[in-house]
Amino acid sequence: MIMHIDQARNLASRHGTPLYVYDQTHLKSRASELLRLQAPFGLTVRYAVKANPHPEIIQLFAKAGLHFDASSSYEAVQLLKLSVPGDHISLSSQQPAHNLKQLLEAGVRYIATSCHQMKLFIKTVPPGSHVGLRINPGVGSGHNNRTTTGGVNSSFGLWHKYLDDVLELARQHAVLVSTLHIHIGSGADPAAWGNTIDKALEIAARMPDVTILNIGGGFKVKRADGEQETNMQSILAAFTEKLSAFAVATGRKLHLEIEPGTWLVAHAGTLLAQIVDIVDTGKGGYTFLRVNTGMNDFLRPTLYGAQHVIEVLNNLNNYADYAVVGHNCETGDILTPAPRDPESIVPRRLRKARIGDLIMIADTGAYGAALRAVNYNAYPAAKEIVIET
Repeated sequence: MIMHIDQARNLASRHGTPLYVYDQTHLKSRASELLRLQAPFGLTVRYAVKANPHPEIIQLFAKAGLHFDASSSYEAVQLLKLSVPGDHISLSSQQPAHNLKQLLEAGVRYIATSCHQMKLFIKTVPPGSHVGLRINPGVGSGHNNRTTTGGVNSSFGLWHKYLDDVLELARQHAVLVSTLHIHIGSGADPAAWGNTIDKALEIAARMPDVTILNIGGGFKVKRADGEQETNMQSILAAFTEKLSAFAVATGRKLHLEIEPGTWLVAHAGTLLAQIVDIVDTGKGGYTFLRVNTGMNDFLRPTLYGAQHVIEVLNNLNNYADYAVVGHNCETGDILTPAPRDPESIVPRRLRKARIGDLIMIADTGAYGAALRAVNYNAYPAAKEIVIET
């Protein structure tokens, strides 16, 4: 969401800064685009709530017809409180659910991510119950280790070599493992996603009761030059080809589920902040724009070396090189790190800045307000608003 200067000034005047602004029109458009997609034997689109759990966004997506992926039992409770039907929620969590019985009674679909979680499920349900199982296939994909969710460095899911043991445990207790969940990381290349579903179908072939394949999320968006936006139609075409071939070979028609988060909300968000100081470290150093936000509101640059377009919102026509930094007492609170390298600074060519000018950080709808160092330095959290453009 690119914001005009007058609009930004008006919003900042009314709501203060720092301020997260979410574009309702864009959110509706992205949801509609995904809901038009098809898979050969059915498709369920689940919004990954962890990307942005703002209540207005949840309610907008629920009204549009999306289902939901919860990454903790607490997220599942939040969804239920927002009147999302239980059977529209899938729970796949690193931590065992603190209220498993209540969630299952509400209709929430459960994905076990370990042998221990499967045992807890078996103790809670009657024979004949259905459950999902998340598998770590032994391979991962992501632009760095922190966004890779498969392989030996990842604790997500049941290690693939233990699959037969857990299937036997389920069989002994008459529990049907009817959903396979597999998610190995993030990417935009249809060919890479084709390899991912190949691995998933290889595992599904060993799981005769599976009728649903959940391929997870990780569909990247372009936030900066050099990054690639995921073409969801191309991805679904690759999935369709693989699922159809699997059906011919095995006679099994698997319903597909996907769990986009970033792809749905990233471009809808803008973070507005104000320049509160300008300092430099002399010849051969940097000129720093200090702003009234940072890692307590927006952690992605510090955590990942993530790149976001930043603009100084004034009408000046001359430019200068600046490093933009947050207001927290941390050397790592840098908003202009080197790509994928949070240890290094790369200045940006920006409009000549003045103390008091607004800045805009683009594409902050995903893992912005939802992923931050809350209460650090006791700074109050940025306000969030949803507007219609």
